[in-house]
Amino acid sequence: MNTNSPGEAVLFDFAQTTNATWQVVNDDVMGGVSTSRFELTNGVAVFRGVVSLENNGGFASVRTLPMRFDLGDASEFVLRVRGDGRRYKFTARTDANFDGPLYQKAFTTRKDGWQEIRLPLKDFIPTFRGRVLAGEPPLSANKLASLGFLISDKQDGPFRLEVAWIKARDL
Repeated sequence: MNTNSPGEAVLFDFAQTTNATWQVVNDDVMGGVSTSRFELTNGVAVFRGVVSLENNGGFASVRTLPMRFDLGDASEFVLRVRGDGRRYKFTARTDANFDGPLYQKAFTTRKDGWQEIRLPLKDFIPTFRGRVLAGEPPLSANKLASLGFLISDKQDGPFRLEVAWIKARDL
């Protein structure tokens, strides 16, 4: 992670080389048939595929393998993305074995336009396998183990999300 300016850290700049390994997890883990991939091309990360509601499916996701994020007092994530007009979720985990809560915050993209999305950590909702959890602590910047993207908007069809960079900010 490179510090860009006081109170801001660049977590991923996809125009630069990254050590992180990203893992695709789709609804085929429960019998669905959605497909996706995550690849670096022309200085951006591209998360794309096809969501299918067949066989009780309907989601595609990508996440980093567990790694250490030292974000101190960061209070928000900022993403530079270009989407397709669909709704996505930015996800965070605090448990390295992936059996703990998945914190998520939804955002909607503009079709074909670059935008910066601000996602306050206080707005992330803890979930487990799609169900909202009660009684979980709020997402903490100093306990992050994995970050990712998820599409689960209950719509069949192709999707494409380009990501230029992901930052953490302390307000």
